[in-house]
Amino acid sequence: MHRYRIPALAAAAGLAVAACVPFRTPMKQAPVVQVNTRDANMNSRWNGTLASPVALEGAVQIRGNATMTPGSNAGNTSVNVEITNASPGGLHPWQLHRGQCGADGGVFGSDEAYHALKVDKYGRASSSAMLQLAMPIDGQYFVSLGASSANPETIVACGNLAPPAR
Repeated sequence: MHRYRIPALAAAAGLAVAACVPFRTPMKQAPVVQVNTRDANMNSRWNGTLASPVALEGAVQIRGNATMTPGSNAGNTSVNVEITNASPGGLHPWQLHRGQCGADGGVFGSDEAYHALKVDKYGRASSSAMLQLAMPIDGQYFVSLGASSANPETIVACGNLAPPAR
C-alpha cells in the first residue's frame, strides 16, 4: 500500500511545482502594463476660465471655460468655449488671442474660423474652432467674448489660458 502512495505524492508535488513555475510563456499571462487612451490630449490641453470684467459688475456676469487642444493632425489646433449666465438669445463673437486679457497680441488663426456663440433660453452657449495652425507649446493665450456682432470691441468676458502641466 505504501508502494502506491509515494508515486502518487510525487506526481501531485510535480504538478504543483509545474503550476507555480514563473517561466511560463508571456502569451498566457495578462499584460503587466495597461495603456489608458481615454484622453490622449489631457497633457496637451490649455485651460482657461472666462469671467466678465470688473467694470461690468452688476450689468453682465458671464462665466465659462475655454480649452485649446491639438487637432486631428499636427497642423491643426482645436479651441472650445462654453459660457453660462448670458442673456438668452444673445449672439457673442469670440476669438483666441495671443497675450493676456487686457494685453492683446492679436488673433490666433483666421477670423473666419470662429463662429459666434448663440445663447440658448437658459443662458448657455458653446462653440468650437478648428484652426489651421500647429498647436503651440508655449506662449500666452486668452479667449475674449464680444458684446455682439455690432459691438465686438466691448469685451463682456475674458479668460487667460494656462498651459498644460509638464
